[in-house]
Amino acid sequence: MSKAVLLAFALLFVIVSDPALAQQRKVMFPSKDGLILSADLYEFNPDYPWIVLCHQARSSRGEFKDIALRLGKLEYNCLAVDLRSGSESNFIMNESSALATRNGLPTGYLDAEKDIITAINNAYRIGRKKVVLLGSSFSASLALKLANENENVMAVVAFSPGEYFGDKYSVKDSIAGLSKPMFVLCTASERSYVDELLSKTSGSRRIVFSPAEKGVHGAKALFKDSDGSTDAWIQLINFLRKVRNEKFR
Repeated sequence: MSKAVLLAFALLFVIVSDPALAQQRKVMFPSKDGLILSADLYEFNPDYPWIVLCHQARSSRGEFKDIALRLGKLEYNCLAVDLRSGSESNFIMNESSALATRNGLPTGYLDAEKDIITAINNAYRIGRKKVVLLGSSFSASLALKLANENENVMAVVAFSPGEYFGDKYSVKDSIAGLSKPMFVLCTASERSYVDELLSKTSGSRRIVFSPAEKGVHGAKALFKDSDGSTDAWIQLINFLRKVRNEKFR
C-alpha cells in the first residue's frame, strides 16, 4: 500500500474517530410560518443541558462552528440555527435565509424571532429540560426578550445587544423585570449603552463583562484571534458552570 493511501486512510480515521465531529449533524425543521430552517445539532451527551446558538446579522450557523465544540467540553449540547436574516460565516452559507428569499418570505431582524422560538422549542423537546439561549448582536436582543417571555429558557447569554429594531419596539422596555441568570458581553465602547439597555432588568443574577482590550462585537468575541477572547471565555465558562450547577440564587 502506498504512502499516499496510508496517509489518506489515517486522516479518514482521525475524522471518523473524532467524537466531536461524529456527534455533529445537520438537522432541518419548520419555523412557525412553515419556513424550513437549517441547523447544526451537537449532541455530546443526552444528559447534558442544551444551548440554542443564534448568530448575528449577515451571518449563519457557521459562526458557532468552533464555539459549539468548546461548549461541549463544558458539558452542554448545542443547537446552532440558521435564522432567516443572515448570509454566511466560516464558509457556511445561511440556508434558511436563502430559502426564505426564494419563497418571498420576509427576512428582517424581527422576522427571525419566530425562528428562535422554534429552535428553543425543539431543543426543549429533545432535552426535556429548560435551555440556555445565546444571541449575537441583533439576536442577542431577541434572546433577552425571549428569555423574559419564554418559560423554557432558564438562562441567557447576550453578546452586544442593542436597540436594533428602530421604532418597532423598545428592547429596553421588553426586557424590563428580566431576572433569570444572564451573561452580557460587549466591547468597551458599547458598555455605557448596554448598561442603559439593561437598566430595567434585575441585577442580582446579571453579569456584564467588557474585556480590557478593545473587544469585538457579537459572539465573534469568542473567536480564537479576537481581542480579549481569553478573558471572554473565562467569564463565560464561569457563568455557564454556575448555571449548570444551579449556583445562582
